Amino acid sequence: MSKQPINAPAKGSIQTRRAALASFIGTTIEWYDFYVYATAAALVFGPLFFSNLSPFMATLASFGTFAVGFFARPFGGVVFGSVGDRFGRKKALVITLLIMGVVTMGIGMLPTFATAGYWAPAALILLRFMQGIAVGGEWGGAVLLAAEHAPNGRRTFFASFAQLGSPAGMILCLAAFRLASLMDKAEFMAWGWRLPFLASVVLLVVGLAIRLGVQETPDFEQNRDAKGAVASPVRQAFTTRPLRLVLAVGANTFGISAAYLFNTFMIAYTTQYLGIARATILDALFITAIAQFMVQPIAARIAEQMRSEKVFLQATLLLAMVTPYPLFLMIGTKDPVWITLGLSLNIIGGASFYSVIAGYLAGTFPTSVRYTSISIAYQFCGAIAGGLTPLIGTVIAESFKEQWWPMAVFGSALAGVSLICVTLLDRYRHDAATANEEEANQARLALDPA
Repeated sequence: MSKQPINAPAKGSIQTRRAALASFIGTTIEWYDFYVYATAAALVFGPLFFSNLSPFMATLASFGTFAVGFFARPFGGVVFGSVGDRFGRKKALVITLLIMGVVTMGIGMLPTFATAGYWAPAALILLRFMQGIAVGGEWGGAVLLAAEHAPNGRRTFFASFAQLGSPAGMILCLAAFRLASLMDKAEFMAWGWRLPFLASVVLLVVGLAIRLGVQETPDFEQNRDAKGAVASPVRQAFTTRPLRLVLAVGANTFGISAAYLFNTFMIAYTTQYLGIARATILDALFITAIAQFMVQPIAARIAEQMRSEKVFLQATLLLAMVTPYPLFLMIGTKDPVWITLGLSLNIIGGASFYSVIAGYLAGTFPTSVRYTSISIAYQFCGAIAGGLTPLIGTVIAESFKEQWWPMAVFGSALAGVSLICVTLLDRYRHDAATANEEEANQARLALDPA
């Protein structure tokens, strides 16, 4: 009996919508947990877990623990990418969600340096490493859960639902910290900062309930039935497509680093170097996250209509190379309205790029090693560009006090790296499309030999 073609579930089917929702909710929870740590690293971890150091060194140490999570992400991408390509996207995603939820609650219950001495930062680093593993395995699977359930011609749009989890997680994170910061500063530093971490348990329960209701993706099932799982997806990804992986790492640079330059680092920069109130920058980032959440699906739909994701990505990156300059000028006014306008202006290019790059990369690798390949590319980039960006930003701010242009140049350079790699990577998409079609034909023959 003939089966439905791969990647062609009925438009508007229940599983298509459920997969998109599960992808969005799952990444929202993962990024909420990740951003909660990032915000706490900028606001409280320095004085609480590194109180024996100077303020500058405590900030660096705090962002250093933040970077640990990024260095763990490639390991998570390799482990769960292999699990996802061998045993299924859904199995890998349920495990990563459980790890992230449990670890985040654990961070919320940690003793501080004043109570436990050096054991406190040691435990913080260990739990942060586990957070990195969970996120490392989550992103690739969430993208594929939505993309591989998508109707033909709609992969870019549906893959963008996984990317929506980033601004949604940021919105929830900032709302949680904004509410917690309403309390007296002493109470906030004593125990209020723990509440956003402990609240993760509610999101975990909701996320698991939704994710468990989604079926495995058609691409994975039919490819497995036709060829069986690849014995070593990691080895095959590295040995057969090394240059493609390197370019995919570079293509992700701006999408990953921009979030931590213009969100995480911006909190420390504005509060410590410009003397802007913590509530002011949190409010501005909250409004910006809402704007990003609204821009991303629109951008994905436009890219889909253009029929050329490469051209769309190139255009957004060129815009992203320009916007850091007015952004830092506006922030320098210290006026809440101008700060918000500057951050919102900056996310137009960044949010548009971020919404489309996931689907673009998913179409660059064949199904049999897709989870592993895009996870490795995204997470290795995260370890380099994401983990180091706040640290580099802090060093630049300290070295060029009262000068904003070096940080703007840094932002432009990050977008430039992605622009070059996206342009070069496009040549490989035809090869991937051919490989995917061959895999699809083999699956159809296996299911319907006649």
